[in-house]
Amino acid sequence: MSDAKPVYRPLPVYSDKPEVERTLASGKWEDLMVLPLALGNSWDDWKYAQDVCLRLTEHADAAIRANACLGLAYVARTQQRLEKHLVKPVLLRELRSNSEFRGRVQDAIDDINTFLKWKLGQASETR
Repeated sequence: MSDAKPVYRPLPVYSDKPEVERTLASGKWEDLMVLPLALGNSWDDWKYAQDVCLRLTEHADAAIRANACLGLAYVARTQQRLEKHLVKPVLLRELRSNSEFRGRVQDAIDDINTFLKWKLGQASETR
């Protein structure tokens, strides 16, 4: 077990889409981990933030995919909007397949259910 303590920093604020696209293109792990959270937290265009998060749910790295799910929850919290027909299958796929970060994905689903009054994943919990 590591004795290193996590370092908490404010989320970056992105100023425009070209800056976001450069961050995506760079592929730098640290940047891709915080990008969906930053967009979900403070980006005015909910659809663009949602779409970037959905793009990152296709990443090979499980931690980035899980943070992309949390980014969607941030969009739900700050903008009260998501496209259910696009978001639901991705979240449920990650819940089933992302065993390493399942708790983070479940937290995202729980938050989205709270903020948008959805019932994602609840049918499987009652079986």
